[in-house]
Amino acid sequence: MSTLKVGLVGWGAIGRIVGTALAGQDVQGAELTCIVDNRPLGEAAPAPQVTFEEAIERCDLIVEAAGQGVVREWGEHVLSSGTDLLVASTGALTDDELAKRLLAAGPGRVYFTGGAVGGLDLLQAVRALGPIEDVRLTTTKLPSTLEQPWMDEELLGRMRSATGPVVVMSGTARDVPVKFPKSTNVAASVALAVGDLDAVRVEVVADPGATLTRHVIEASGEHGSYRFEVAHRPDPGNPATSQVVPYSVLRSVAALAGRSGQIL
Repeated sequence: MSTLKVGLVGWGAIGRIVGTALAGQDVQGAELTCIVDNRPLGEAAPAPQVTFEEAIERCDLIVEAAGQGVVREWGEHVLSSGTDLLVASTGALTDDELAKRLLAAGPGRVYFTGGAVGGLDLLQAVRALGPIEDVRLTTTKLPSTLEQPWMDEELLGRMRSATGPVVVMSGTARDVPVKFPKSTNVAASVALAVGDLDAVRVEVVADPGATLTRHVIEASGEHGSYRFEVAHRPDPGNPATSQVVPYSVLRSVAALAGRSGQIL
């Protein structure tokens, strides 16, 4: 089997861990070929820094670790060029039109990683039996990681002065990831598993005592009821994401490389 040539987009908290592991050959059957980032990487980068176009030409797989905007701007072009795309920022897929275009594009294939949440494979299996009627996701994070430019002073004041949990937003998996583009990709991942953005009710909670980032998924339907809860340490370099996310990306790359799930 030939080696999977991987281009990494983004050299931030997620990208550095993913890129370092790939460059160290921790994922059998995959190699880091190049890195795309709009900031100078310096001599310490483990692979050449290239333009997006060059990465598409050189690679079999582009790994997005740079945010929803990259998926919107480049996703179709990557796929139409015949290169596969692994999306970490699943929140971009709350845009129905973009999701339809990506799924229809080719000959490259688009893949999504589960990121910071589990149980998605079970929800997909249950969905095959029939509709999942009630799906709820509650995400709890530190207030500082949830502050957004659109928030008014009243909400910001409540978050900053909170001594306990504060509900920041309630909505659907269609609404919430747009408002929190770096913090709520889990909502989109759950919706992709369930197959309906509007069926997933999401509550975002700011809690000054949230030393761990917590996601609770509750789902029920004709065929059963399900509850998944995860609590992760935030990434010290980027508290808006969980430490586990880059390792989820690496497991996805390993699966695409056709190897076992053992990575590190």
